[in-house]
Amino acid sequence: MYEYILLLLSPIIEPIISGDTWPLIMRFMPFIIFYELPYTLLIYAGVMKYIWERKREGQRRDYFPPVSCIITCYSEGREVQGTIRSLTEQIYPGKIELIAMIDGASRNRDTYEAALDMKDYVRGIENRRLEVVPKWQRGGRVSNINTGLNYVTGEIVFVLDGDTSFDNNMVERAVRHFEDPSVAAVSGCLRVRNADSSLAASLQAVEYFISIQTAKTGLSEFNIVNNVSGAFGIFRRSVVELVRGWDAGTAEDLDMTLRIKQYFGRSNGKFRIIFDPEAMGHTDVPDTFLGYFKQRIRWDGDLPFIYFKKHWRAFRPRLLGWPNFIMSVLNGLYSQIVLPFIILTYTLWLFWEYPIGYVLSLLFTVYIFYFIMLTVMYITSLVFISERKREDISRIPLLAIFPLFIFSSRINSLIATIYEFIFKSHKDSSMAPWWVTRKSKFD
Repeated sequence: MYEYILLLLSPIIEPIISGDTWPLIMRFMPFIIFYELPYTLLIYAGVMKYIWERKREGQRRDYFPPVSCIITCYSEGREVQGTIRSLTEQIYPGKIELIAMIDGASRNRDTYEAALDMKDYVRGIENRRLEVVPKWQRGGRVSNINTGLNYVTGEIVFVLDGDTSFDNNMVERAVRHFEDPSVAAVSGCLRVRNADSSLAASLQAVEYFISIQTAKTGLSEFNIVNNVSGAFGIFRRSVVELVRGWDAGTAEDLDMTLRIKQYFGRSNGKFRIIFDPEAMGHTDVPDTFLGYFKQRIRWDGDLPFIYFKKHWRAFRPRLLGWPNFIMSVLNGLYSQIVLPFIILTYTLWLFWEYPIGYVLSLLFTVYIFYFIMLTVMYITSLVFISERKREDISRIPLLAIFPLFIFSSRINSLIATIYEFIFKSHKDSSMAPWWVTRKSKFD
């Protein structure tokens, strides 16, 4: 079998051994040296810093302020009961107020009634309270959250999806950071709940582990977290009031993150956004590749709208501070929007300009580089960060095809960007009805 594999790979490997493709490989090296390696090493250094500081963390003081959880619900049905139950059963001695906001309740009676059925259960647990608020007319996610703000009484506000469940120490792990008055928000960690349902879901579980649980852990140590997840964000109530709640339109999570970050430069480092890999939530992802790419068309298509239309004036060091300004330009504008165009154009140019054997040799070298880089990061996180090691170990074989999955995602990002520029896809978001998105002041 190994002989057949070597025979298959020989046209790709021989040009590398002979040195014929080294001029092509050396042209790729500046991108690795000046972009990929520095970014990866930054994350790796942050992860090591987190591990060191986590081991030295002292005794937890008694800080258990009352918290309010706005649960945004639309069409979850009885799944919302799992979310409410997981929040009710938190091992948090302070008060937890659950506010289930049922958007479009006139049409989503099943979700509304499922939430109401949980009232007696929650009432039986000390320091827990559930309020079910029907919004009979659908107004979208942002409208749902802002309406929920009228009902909160806690110092800390959790904004959570109605189909997401949580580990029973999530609230305690997230709230402890707010003892530091400089912490404006905490981004919770997400795992893929249906990871074993298909290959597409399993690859997304690897993606979540690397891009969320690992990368955000590293970035958090330098106060450059790129985004507070919309499905799982925790905010200091006074900060939410400072920025006047959530704004209309799509990508409300990135929008809120950027609006908070606009105080970073003006506050001389007194504002921080934390990511905590121990504050764990679980969500379902699309279990087909078609569903995955459709979801990312919406997510990635919102980025040009946020960066070029809504927040272009915010990209200034005076507002964001230099670290977040640089990270927003490189990891946001360049990596998410510009780089996919470069990757596709460069790949097509290679096939046009060089023999196919040379091109495949270069692409194989690039694949090996990313495979090694991802494997080292994955194993490090598995050993030091993962709280479910058996699950994560079982997915190690998927690392062999993960670089190809990421490449396809990059191309999908390019399609999403083009689609947004031509058709203004941010106005067709499933997160809000058309009469909300199309009447936004940002068109």
